[in-house]
Amino acid sequence: MNEQQNTDLIKKMYEAFSKGDLDFILSKLAEDVHWSSPGPAEVPYSGEYTGRAQVRKFFELLVGTQENLNLTVEKVIAHGDSVVVLGRYTGRVRATGRPFDSVVGHFSTIQDGKVKQWIGLGDTANAAAAYTAASAA
Repeated sequence: MNEQQNTDLIKKMYEAFSKGDLDFILSKLAEDVHWSSPGPAEVPYSGEYTGRAQVRKFFELLVGTQENLNLTVEKVIAHGDSVVVLGRYTGRVRATGRPFDSVVGHFSTIQDGKVKQWIGLGDTANAAAAYTAASAA
């Protein structure tokens, strides 16, 4: 795929996220996709995931613990098989009622028309504070 096709693929995946269409997102992942969301233990979806089934777990932890989600894509940059998305992710943690607001950088590698690797970076201190009961006081 060329850079424009890679960009279009990623944009469609973000549109699917905004609609809650997890099946579409999973269908665009390589079977052995490596998904990385570094962060502290307080953030339940932080960690390393391999394969579609584990990535489904990532999304279940993300969406299952948050509400009022809004992922705004501000810039998409493609170079070869790499696509970078810069944006902002906001919402609220259900258990604490605490809001979060983070600048995000998502880095995808495309292979044979599927996402082979994804790394998501954001303000994990802000997310951890929203998840911890102490921050709700």
